[in-house]
Amino acid sequence: MAVDFVIRNVRLPGSQDMTDIVVEGGRIAAIAPGFVCDAPVHDAAGRLACAGLVETHIHLDKAGIIGRCMLCSGTLAEAIAETAKAKAAFTEEDVHARGAAVIEQAILNGTNRLRTFVEIDPRAGFRSFEAVKRLKRAYAAALDIEICAFAQEGLTNDPETEGMLEEALKSGADLVGGCPYTDPEPVEHIRRIFDLAVRHDVPVDFHLDFDLDPHGSNLPAVIAETSARNYGGRVSVGHVTKLSALPPEAFEPIGRRLAEVGIAVTVLPATDLYLMGRGKSHLVPRGVTSAHGLAALGVVTSIATNNVLNPFTPYGDASLVRMANLYANIAQLGTSEGLAVVFGMVTGEAARLLGDPSYGLGTGSPADIVLLDASSPADAIARVAPAVAGWKAGRQTFVRPGPRLLAGPGIAG
Repeated sequence: MAVDFVIRNVRLPGSQDMTDIVVEGGRIAAIAPGFVCDAPVHDAAGRLACAGLVETHIHLDKAGIIGRCMLCSGTLAEAIAETAKAKAAFTEEDVHARGAAVIEQAILNGTNRLRTFVEIDPRAGFRSFEAVKRLKRAYAAALDIEICAFAQEGLTNDPETEGMLEEALKSGADLVGGCPYTDPEPVEHIRRIFDLAVRHDVPVDFHLDFDLDPHGSNLPAVIAETSARNYGGRVSVGHVTKLSALPPEAFEPIGRRLAEVGIAVTVLPATDLYLMGRGKSHLVPRGVTSAHGLAALGVVTSIATNNVLNPFTPYGDASLVRMANLYANIAQLGTSEGLAVVFGMVTGEAARLLGDPSYGLGTGSPADIVLLDASSPADAIARVAPAVAGWKAGRQTFVRPGPRLLAGPGIAG
């Protein structure tokens, strides 16, 4: 066996025993303790290995614009309006620079798969789309990027947008997404997005039900279209904060129906926590849907970033472990089992949402490997463990040495 290198002394999820990962030709050739060879060695020193963190919902095109926007009320309506004003001035180079900064943060934080939404409409034109296509090519050696052509500001109320989405799907977009809550005809919006998806044989991803009124959900329309078109396993929805306002007896049948028809759910803790409950003066609701509750009902569920430094989320560093930790705090999960479920929502379950059958650490799998400074999935989430090294197809993509405490008063040299 012509081994390229060996990562020794790693821990894998579900095991406390240390083993070695053997890489040959960009793939994992073997996983076994004490593997004997004279190839180069990276000593993981007992750290946790995974196949990389998976970002299922982010907006590269509108990241880092907080300094261009005015925040007063902190509401969803304000975020949409301020971002719409800002994006009219976006240039391809501007989007490329801001997107690259976020991608590089994501890679350093252990992400190696990512789905980004890109707004395409008469105001944004194709400038952001062209920039993100360039980013996809530029960072392909370190990160797989899926591009969702996205109608943020409606469809039936914006007649040019549908044709522009069609053009994007012909020229590099991997899927199509819609935002029914910004459209005066949300059910028709959903139908047209599905029409585009079926015509181009691509998945769909909706921003949905982004408020805390338990009534007036558009989820039944998405469920109906998914079932009627036999599109299960290719549909995902983000936010669905209305579900957080439902009692268990109403929440559970919806969750079971989502699992039955094959609709995945992404929860965006930072954004949902920041924007929801603005009308309350005390006992403010968290407004974050129970991802682990849906997972227990069989729904494919992920946790994701959504926005970084813009009116929807005026903070962020593209760290999925930090986002998962935030969710665990909000959801009041503290057991090892609960934290391990949350870890899955930024790794294996998130990869399932993206429909990535190659994800995982196994003999013959792509050598996509990230080391986290943790001993287990639960430990990684509990301590917001940093990523310390990563490989994509056997090529090292980053190294992040840990801090070193220097000698000083009261500190042993």
